[in-house]
This record gives sequence, C-alpha cells and structure tokens, in this order.
Amino acid sequence: MNIPDLIIHNGKITTLDSANPEVTALTITDGRIAAIGGEELITGGNEKTRTIDLKGHRVIPGLNDSHIHVIRGGLNFNMELRWDGVPSLSDALTMLREQARHTPPPQWVRVIGGWTEFQFAERRMPTLEEINQAAPETPVFVLHLYDRAIVNRAALRVLGYDRQTPDPPVGEIQRDKSGNPTGLLIAKPNAMLLYASLAKGPKLSYEDQLNSSRLFMRELNRLGLTSAIDAGGGFQNYPEDYRVIEELAAKGELSLRLAYNLFTQHPKGEHEDFTRWVQMTSPGKGDDYYRLNGAGEMLVFSAADFEDFLEPRPDLLPVMEEELSRVIGLLVEHRWPFRLHATYNESISRFLDVFEAVNREIPFNGLRWFFDHAETITPANLERVKALGGGIAIQDRMAFQGEYFRERYGRQATEQSPPFRRMLGMGIPVGAGTDATRVASYNPWISLYWLVTGRTVGGLQLYPESNRLDRLEALRLYTAGSAWFSGEEGKKGMLVPGQLADLAVLSADYLTVPEEEIRGIEALLTVVGGKVVHGAGTFGSLAPPPVPVSPAWSPVGRYGGYHRAGAASLAHSACNCHRHRTIRSPKEPRLWGIGCDCFAF
Repeated sequence: MNIPDLIIHNGKITTLDSANPEVTALTITDGRIAAIGGEELITGGNEKTRTIDLKGHRVIPGLNDSHIHVIRGGLNFNMELRWDGVPSLSDALTMLREQARHTPPPQWVRVIGGWTEFQFAERRMPTLEEINQAAPETPVFVLHLYDRAIVNRAALRVLGYDRQTPDPPVGEIQRDKSGNPTGLLIAKPNAMLLYASLAKGPKLSYEDQLNSSRLFMRELNRLGLTSAIDAGGGFQNYPEDYRVIEELAAKGELSLRLAYNLFTQHPKGEHEDFTRWVQMTSPGKGDDYYRLNGAGEMLVFSAADFEDFLEPRPDLLPVMEEELSRVIGLLVEHRWPFRLHATYNESISRFLDVFEAVNREIPFNGLRWFFDHAETITPANLERVKALGGGIAIQDRMAFQGEYFRERYGRQATEQSPPFRRMLGMGIPVGAGTDATRVASYNPWISLYWLVTGRTVGGLQLYPESNRLDRLEALRLYTAGSAWFSGEEGKKGMLVPGQLADLAVLSADYLTVPEEEIRGIEALLTVVGGKVVHGAGTFGSLAPPPVPVSPAWSPVGRYGGYHRAGAASLAHSACNCHRHRTIRSPKEPRLWGIGCDCFAF
C-alpha cells in the first residue's frame, strides 16, 4: 500500500458516488484520490504525509466550468474593474471614480461584463452624466451584456468619435440633436461596434499578461474552480495568442486544469483555419493540466446567432448551411470533437439539418460534439441531439438577461429556457458553466444558485419547480457532468479512488444553507492534483505564496475580483419594473452576417 501524500479528515465530504455519497476522510497519493472512508484513514500516513483537519467543513469535488473564456479573460483580468456582485450602483460608481484617479494615461478604466442593473439596489443603469462625473478625464468603457457600451467624453476623444464620424456599417453611435455622439454605443444588429471600440484601448505588456492570467486563475480557485473548458474567442488566434497560457503551462504555473477549443478567426476563411489546425495539432494533445479539446465555439461566422434579448431573434443567412457543412465534414473526417454556439431553436434546427446530412456521408460514430447555450431548444430537437450522440453545455446567461427575455417572449417560453430538466430526463449529457466574462460573471455559485432556485440575480423567478434542480443534481452538472465535455468522465468530477484529486472546502455548507446564501459561498481551501492552490480563513496558512499584482494601478490590486460582500447584500426583490436603453429595435428585419462579431463570444 502506498503511503499517502495528503490526508484530509473530520469533514463532510460529498463524493458524488451513489454507493458511498458522503465520507469524513480521504487520502491522496500522486495527485489522485487513493482512499475514501472514515477517521481510520488518518493512521495510514508517515512523517512525510500532510494531514488537514477539515473542522467539520463541507467538501465537494472541484468545480468545472464547461464554457468559459479563461485564456482571453486572463490576458485582460488585471485591466478590468469588476462590478460582479456589487450591491448598489452607488458603490459601483464610487469604485469607478476611485479607479479613474489611480489609472495613468493612456490607460482606460474598463468594466467588461459580469453585471446587470437588476443586481443594484437602485435597479437601474448608470447614466452618461454619472459616468462623466465619476471620470471626467480618464477614458471609461462600460460594457453591459451584449447590448450596449457606455463611454465617457474622454473615451470618445480617444476613440475619435465626433460629429464628423460616419455611421458605422454595423452598430449605432447614439447622437444628440446636433449630431454629436452621446457616449452610448448600441449593438445593432451585432456587437461589432462595441468590441471594435474596446480593441482600440491599450493592452497589457506580455509580462503583465502572465501575471494577469495567474491572478485570474487564482480568483477562480478562490471560488472552488479546479477545471475549465475554454471556448476560444475572437482575436484569439492559435498558436499566436496562446503564448502566455502555454508559457504558464510549461512552467507548471497553472492552478486550473484547462481543456481548450479553437475558435475560427476569419469570416469566409473558416475552412482554411481548421484545415491549417488539423494539420498542426490534434485533440488530446497536452496533459491533464493543459490539452486541446477540439473545435469551436465558433465554427463559421454565418452560424453565429447573436443573443441580445432586447432585440428580435436574428435570421441566419442562407449561405450558412454550405459553409457549416464544409467545416463539419472536415472535423468529422479528422475525428475532431466540436462545439457550436446556438442560442435559438430556429438556428438549432438548421444546424442539426447540416449535422445529419454530414453524418449520412461521414458517420459521426461516437464523435463527441455539443451545443453551447440552447436556451430555446424544443423537445423535438433534443431528440435529434440525442440521436446524434450530442451534449448540451448550459450557462447562467438567463440569470443576467432573464428579465429582458421574459419581457420579449413571455412567461411560458421563459419557464423552459433552457429546458435542463427535460435534457437530463432524456439522458443527454449536460454540463454547467457561466460563459464568462463578457455577459455573466465567472462566479460558479451564481450559476449554481440559478440552477437550484430558478431566479435571476435580481430575484425574478424564471422557472417553476418542474424545471429546477436539487442541489446535488446541480453540483453534479458542475463536476462530473462537465467532465464529459472534455472527454474526461471517469477521470475527474467525483471524489472516488483513482480520480484526480481536485476538491474544494467550502465557506458554508452548500447542501444545507438557505438558498439565498448559495451565491455567497467561496472556497476556504482548493486543491488541484493534491496540491493546495488556494487557502483562506481557517486554512489560510496552507495557501501558496501570493502573486503580486502588476501593473501597480491595476483594479485587481485595489478591489480584487468578484465583490466579496455582494452576494449576501443584493436586493432580492422580484420586481418587474426595469429600465431599458432608449434606442429600440429597427422595423426592418435583422439579418446576421454584417461584419465580424467574433469579439462577442
């Protein structure tokens, strides 16, 4: 019998093993769970074995976000002021004002996703006047979901947007009666204008990007995350834009296991992108910490059904089927797993037509594939997904946009958006996640709260009990469920002998705390491969050395990431009254395909 490297005991350890669902102790050897059981396990070590007394705390398998943009998020984390979980607009504006004072030229203050007006006690958006008063001289860019950006006068000057600026081919620069830009940028019909404007801002140096990526992973560890599946992103070309994460992997400095998907970068050149990549690398290349997962979430730009629930559903262009068929055929031929962004059932029907046609010519034969999001998928299309052996990765975007969705589509449609209870009942693989960082927050406890309660962060009840999960079901989606999406089921996601020793010791008992307290949970101890990557409170002495924040002006050094007191103090009213932007949708039909929206994912 091997001597364990680590013993943890005197806890409430949720294993997710139906034969042995809760134990009080476990041992870890060579990065894997060696044994689970009772207090008798503490006698199996020697002088080299580390023993941790859990003092009664709840332990869960490490959380695994099946759809998050970690690599891109890491490159930018240190530049971004996070409003995630901030309980009031007043607090958010105070943060903005203070950060503007500490941000040197030519840097901007950026608030990039992770928040909604419904989380604020005031239950409204900031006004342009408030943003300009908070930061009269420092450029400010505030992104709200995928629908708008608010920029102050200083940012307008830097961007060069003035009365003479022509209207962009995609998006709208709101103007006053004299034709001067007001500072409101509208995503219409897609977010190209928003992200093209954001891309004009300064970037971190390479060294600061290394630091930023490490700190973002540490922040995710703080919330109990031990694995993630990266969904790629616009302007995230392979291999050029993976240098930072690959250097960290080579140095052994990843505190989070990453499986990554490759996202096409060139509209009308998608087949060429994937042709180059299938010759360059292959799925599974790497190790348990960093490995290629496959293609997606963008496979062809003509298939991107952009979700802005303030606007009507977009129509995909007729060319989509031909372009998608070529790429899917290539991927299936080379046995590349793939994922595809799919919000609306109308889009999903057309995607499945393509998949089924390709399958008749080049059989999938068990090739792993899945849809991301699928908020409005119907039972008939769920049957088609199951027949082709696909899965569905769901995220808590509705927790941030549910108010908008219900106003447009009604209560009945909202109650099954997405229909995760039906998905599970049909035996379709389902994984949970966030789609952070540009819409939802990266905080997994907000997503778990949404799955369990069916409520938005603003308190609106979206789902009846028949489309909600119990706490263990939700946890299973965020652990063992997500492991399927990287082909690692049986390797991680449960605390059983032989699986990777990834776990989180929680600040509160997820299985018993009142529902409203779920979203305030953090990890007091996070272990990846038997190695402590985060420690706090009772376990603070076990924490690895801190990573100093750079650059010195970074908002992370001043405020950290997710607002630590926010989850317990948010307004919980389920009030329906909420304010929308003043620009409404055009009367003419919306067609997707104007410009490149690759930044939006």
